[in-house]
Amino acid sequence: MNRIDLEGRRAVVTGAARGIGRAIASRLLRSGAAVALWDRDAETLAGTVEDLAGEGHAVAVTVDVTDYASVEQAVAATNAQIGGIDILVPNAGIAGPTMPLWEYPLEAWRQVIDIDLTGVFHSLRAVVPQLIEQNYGRICTTASIAGKEGNPNAAAYSAAKAGVIALTKSLGKELASHDISVACITPAAARTRIFDQMSQEHVDYMLSKIPRGRFVELEEIAAMVAWIVSEENSFTTGAVFDLSGGRATY
Repeated sequence: MNRIDLEGRRAVVTGAARGIGRAIASRLLRSGAAVALWDRDAETLAGTVEDLAGEGHAVAVTVDVTDYASVEQAVAATNAQIGGIDILVPNAGIAGPTMPLWEYPLEAWRQVIDIDLTGVFHSLRAVVPQLIEQNYGRICTTASIAGKEGNPNAAAYSAAKAGVIALTKSLGKELASHDISVACITPAAARTRIFDQMSQEHVDYMLSKIPRGRFVELEEIAAMVAWIVSEENSFTTGAVFDLSGGRATY
């Protein structure tokens, strides 16, 4: 593992109890950052922080990213526990059901948009002011290749992730006069519990679209994020970084 230098940095990773978020939190810890792991699943989160304790300074913050007041409380708790925020990785997300748009449940649509898009907005809105105040920050949002191409039978997820991409580009332009980089990753599918929300047909479809013939590994995603949120990433902003195994060639 190449060790990115994040010594002295303080990071927030949302949706960090498991999956991609946990892998990112682990990589940032091993690179020297103090990490606040945000998640709404308090029990799983506590276990994750316990597991990662040997890798660095990790703290658990229970939060519902769909509730802005809860996010504000999480920011305050994070500042109290690790002394501030330099790095923000808004990663929390769900897949939702896989079915045609005209059959898509209204409540499922609202839930996916609330978590996958509005939750990212809430995290950014609550944290960005203190990054501006200190004139330093690194932000890496988690979108998906589905947000660039639109996966069939995944209207809400595709729409939410497309929104995250545009949100990232917009914020990158707004913060360009500061030493704050705003980037987005668009991975192909990784084997996480999010697969439990999908039909096998949809999982097979996603794999068939990847020229490498396999799903992305969590460690591969975490490795890219570690550089994106490092001080070395000082010029690129508003950018989208693919981890698609060759699916995206544009």
